[in-house]
Parts: sequence; C-alpha cells; structure tokens
Amino acid sequence: MNYKLLLWSLLLLLPSGLLAQAQPTTKQILVQTDKVSLAFTVGKNQKLYQSYLGPKLTNAQDNGQLSSTAHEAYIPSGTDNLFEPAIRVLHNDGNPSLELKYDRHTTQQPEANVTATAIHLKDPKYPVEVVLHFHTFQKENIIKAWTEIKHKEKKPVVLGNFASAMLHFDAPNYWLSQFHGDWAGEMQLQEHQLTSGIKIIDSKLGTRAHKFQSPTFLLSLDKPSGENHGEVIAGTLAWSGNFQFAFELDEKNSLRVIAGMNPHASEYHLAPNQPFVTPAFIFTYSQQGKGEASRNFHRWARNYGILDGNKPRLTLLNNWEATYFDFDEKKLVELFDGAAKLGVDLFLLDDGWFGNKYPRNAANAGLGDWQENKTKLPSGIGYLVEQAEQKGVKFGIWLEPEMVNPKSELYEKHPDWVLKLPNRDEHYQRNQLVLDLTNPKVQDFVFNLVDDLLTKNPRLAYIKWDCNRTFTNAFSPNLKVQSHLPIDYVNSLYKTLARIRKKYPHLPIMLCSGGGGRVDYGALPYFTEFWPSDNTDGLERVLIQWSYSNFFPAVAMSAHVTSWGKQPVKYRTDVAMMGKLGFDIQVSEFNEKELQYCKQAVANYKRLSDVIWFGDQYRLVSPYEEKRAVLMYVNEAKSKSVLFAYNLQTRNRDRFTPVRLQGLDPQKKYQVQEINLMPDTKSSFSANGKTYSGDYLMKVGIAVSPNTAITSAVFEITEKP
Repeated sequence: MNYKLLLWSLLLLLPSGLLAQAQPTTKQILVQTDKVSLAFTVGKNQKLYQSYLGPKLTNAQDNGQLSSTAHEAYIPSGTDNLFEPAIRVLHNDGNPSLELKYDRHTTQQPEANVTATAIHLKDPKYPVEVVLHFHTFQKENIIKAWTEIKHKEKKPVVLGNFASAMLHFDAPNYWLSQFHGDWAGEMQLQEHQLTSGIKIIDSKLGTRAHKFQSPTFLLSLDKPSGENHGEVIAGTLAWSGNFQFAFELDEKNSLRVIAGMNPHASEYHLAPNQPFVTPAFIFTYSQQGKGEASRNFHRWARNYGILDGNKPRLTLLNNWEATYFDFDEKKLVELFDGAAKLGVDLFLLDDGWFGNKYPRNAANAGLGDWQENKTKLPSGIGYLVEQAEQKGVKFGIWLEPEMVNPKSELYEKHPDWVLKLPNRDEHYQRNQLVLDLTNPKVQDFVFNLVDDLLTKNPRLAYIKWDCNRTFTNAFSPNLKVQSHLPIDYVNSLYKTLARIRKKYPHLPIMLCSGGGGRVDYGALPYFTEFWPSDNTDGLERVLIQWSYSNFFPAVAMSAHVTSWGKQPVKYRTDVAMMGKLGFDIQVSEFNEKELQYCKQAVANYKRLSDVIWFGDQYRLVSPYEEKRAVLMYVNEAKSKSVLFAYNLQTRNRDRFTPVRLQGLDPQKKYQVQEINLMPDTKSSFSANGKTYSGDYLMKVGIAVSPNTAITSAVFEITEKP
C-alpha cells in the first residue's frame, strides 16, 4: 500500500482551515519607535531573519508583507555562513559551529516610552542560547540592541566573536562617515563610499580606547546625506574599551554591519549558566539627514544616556593652564578671585595637589598617592573649599584613579596591582602604568579614594576623572585567562563607578581620558559631562565640537576658554559657549575690556544656557564644507533660540550668503539681537534689532557671517507678540 498517497488523500479531506494550520508558517516580530521600524521574520526553517529596517509604515496591516528571508538576523560561524559572523563558539567536544533557531520572544513595557523585546534563539544540537535584546525609545526614535549568550555545557565554551548587533542593508550605494584622530586632534571627520569587501573600524588600546578611532559612525544609503536630506543610520557602541565595527559588502551588493566589542585577542571562556552580556549598540534611522539623527541622539541622551542629562551644569574656572604643577595654597586662593570676577560657579583644582614622599611636581611621580601635598597645601583640601566658598564659588578636584607612577608609595607597596607582562620590561606612557581593576582589592582602593575624599570634604562639588594612558605590555596576575583582560577591565571599571554612584548619585563628574580618549554611552551614565579634547584652540575646537555634536548633546560637552591659539578672547569664548562653558586661563592677565566682555558672556550664557543645553540643535553651515560654521539651538516652545557663527581662515575674496535658520515656528515673530559684543562696539549686522517672521528667517535667511577671518557672532532670537 502507498502510505504517502493515503496520507495525502486524508489531508485533502480536512477542512481548509485545519490544513493551513498544519503547514509550516512564518512569524513576524516588530521592533518599533514612533517613526522607525525594524522587522524580523521567523522562516519555515525556524531561523530568524531581518526583513526590514526603515521608516515605520503608515498602514500597520502592510507590516504583514515584510517577510523577506534573505538576511539571517544574527549569523553564527561554522556552518553555511560565507562572510563575517556575528558569533563564533567552540564547544566542549571541539565542534566550532553554532546553529541558531527561533525559540520564543517576549515584549514588555518596563516604563512609559520604552518597549523591551527579547528574541530567544537556541542551537538544536547543543545547549547554547542567544538572546537578542532590543529596547526602543518611542519619542526619541532610538533603538538599543545587545546580546546575551549562555549555555549549559559541562565545561566552559570559548567565544571567539560576540557582536552586540548585526544589521543588514540593500541599497545601490553606501557612504560611511567615520571619526578618527589622536591626542589634540580627536573626532576628525572622514566620509567615503564603501566598496566590495570589508571595512573595519576598531580599537585595541584597552583604556583610553577611543584615542585613534571613535566608536561612532554615520551610514548613508544610496547617496551621501546632508544635514536635512538623505537616508542615514547613526550608530554608536556603549563601551569604553576595545570595539569593532565591520562593514561588509558582499557579491550581491548587500551590506552587513556588525557592531560590538573587538574580538581581537579577547577569546572568552564562558562558564556554564553564566550569561555573557555584550554592551549596547545604540542607533537611529533618519529619512531627513544627519541633523534629525543627531537630534534623536541628543534627546535620548538627555533622558537616558547621561547622568542627570536634564539638570543644570556648573560653569567653572580650571587652574591647569594658569599654573600647571607650579602652585601653592596662596596662589590657588588668589585664583579664586578670578573665578568670582568671571561669575562662574566653581573652581577646579587640576593635577599636582598630592603626594608627599614622591611629590607630584611633575608627571613622573606621586600618581597613586592621594594625600594632600603638605608643602603645597599645608591646610588641606578642606581649607581650599572654605576659601572658595567665601569668594562665592564651589570647589572641585582632579583625580586619575586608574593609574599609578612607578615612583610612588602605592607602587612600592603593591607592585602586583599593576598591569605588566612578566619577564618583560615595564613600558610607560606619561611615566605611568595602569592599575589592575579586575583585582577586587584595586576596585576597593579606587572606591575608597573617592569615598574618603568626599567623606573628609563633604562640600566638594565636582570631580574631573582622568585616564591618560592605554594598555601596553598588559598582563593581569588576577586573571587565569589573559584574553579576558580587555573585557573584564571595562566591566570592572563600570562596577566600580556604579558603586561610587550608589553612594554619590548626583555629584558632577567630568569624564576625561587624555582629552577625548573615552567618550561613549557606556561610561556616560556615570558622568555628567565629558572632555572632548585637550586641544582648546578656538579654530580647532569648532571642528572637534562640531563632530562630537553628531552624537552628543551640548549639555555634556565641556568647552573651555584657554590660552591655546591666538584668536581674540571673544572668539574663544563664543566657541566655548557652544557646549558647557568653562575657563582655564589666568584671569589676571585679561585687560579691562577682555574681563568686562567675559563677565558679560558668562552672564549671557547663564541666562541662555537652558536653550543651549536642552534645546534642539541645528547645524546650518558645516566647517567641513565652507570656511565658516553656523549652528543654532531652539527651545521646545520655539520661543527662544541662540545662533553661533564662526569664521575660520577666510580669505579676502571670500563672500558668505545669508543663512536660512531652522527649527522656528513659521507663524511666530522673532527679534534678532547680536549679543556677546566687546565693550564699546556695536553690531555690524543689518538684521540686528529687527523683527522677522519665522517663515522669513527659515526661507530667506539673514546674514550672520562677516568677511573677516577668525571672527565670531552670537545672536539671541526671541519670540515677539
């Protein structure tokens, strides 16, 4: 008897509805914000596929048509994959393959505006599970993706690749904007078209990991995107260590983007029942160019990505460029007068205040010995706090808790606390070594340093947390498997920072790493702001701050007026007002007009800081395209705006067209007023003092740039009845 024929005959007798249910079916999973949709399809083979990433469909019923199975969502290594994998696993029996099939998924709403989706994938042959996590932030149109890997094999499995996310694209062309640099030259923009093969952006530096490459990118689909046009993905990894972005263009012109920790020399031996959680890849999609993508990031960052992102910040005066290591109590107290004259909120004491057996009089000694230097500060930190407060300013202090000089008491007592290779010479950067934060005793030391300082001086109002060197010749006696070091160090840093924040949840702390060597959303939940670069030359800072603004809001971007560069003090101050304003300069060297100008600029900044910190930013003219930069901030009510215009190295025949403003209400009337003028000068702009409709300002525009090189202008734009 032909049993197959009999079975088929019986199936034909079933009601059509039951027959349909008996067939293999596909399942769809939607990860959505108000404007963006990421769709997954479970194929008939039970594998998970990315079937769509783009603008949210107006008609929800159309989502059912998003059923492509061309791109597996999270591709493993060792089976039929021909390109770069998202994950690579070596099992207990030596099998180097992994197959991932859909098991289940959950969707929850942990808080208003946030939806959490978890998609569980399992290997049908081995007890290994991979969970793809997605948090969507509805109003900000941000998606946060990370991966959790776990298993129940008898012994540890070895992870060779462990991406946070994999995304797929199909477009005629792809244009990549990346940001690179070095000390004093961070976040230099490069844009180029991707070609066949693989493009890697990565870091292998351990600490200060973003010194050469930033963990950020902009990917334009089809054509290069502008500020207000084009289809663009903006992405960043929330990780303060080694990272890798891989952009692979295959033979079909499909692009896969893999984001995560750098797997280089970082094979991870994962114990049974111990989850391995990757850092978050955070991204947004825009059909309206890079400007909209940036504003998405800024709003998300203030609400979720930066500590106290919606709260005010402190203006300050730092002593570093005024004194370097050469100061004492008397000199510092005299500098407090400068802070009071400027009208800033805080005085920040930088490097050089500590060490007794090995005084910190230069960068080669004392780091790690966090006691006040008795010669320089015989009355202690508490005295300085009191003296500053008597002048009407708060007091803050510099720390570099993760580092040590070999010439220090700490190193003499605990040479085993340092990352260094056995049987190799020690290698120094800035005459220092990295403390081994994977060691719980070192974690306690760092916590106690901060805790003791704040316990003894409870009115300390601010900390600058620095990190001035990378990993070299790194080896941890605390770890059995050395390839764990790049990952375990960063997780240990976060653990220590979380412990500090539990006790001191709102203390303002600046994130610094030899300049901008550590700027990411993995660290920023523990910090209120970051230091973009040690380069504070006004001309250089225009470009550096412009690049950072693609991903980070003004409220978190510390910008100081210093003696770097030869531009007028007005220019340097106007540039610093684009971010979180501070000064690092000898105020007593100002002439009368310069001091008067700076005092008025600080007052203006404090009056308008809410617009700059919390408003929407619009980049109007790029310094990468013209010899000037123009940008503006607009508050939520569209009643107040601040516009900054900076001329670069213009030439005699350069002429600038009027600039069309953005973000205003076309129905409202606005008065344009130039502020931050030097004493005894008047505005030369024809628009000054005049009132225009928002429609006129956005369609016709106004002249905001003179023809003179190295000049700047700041305009306050106010709604009028």
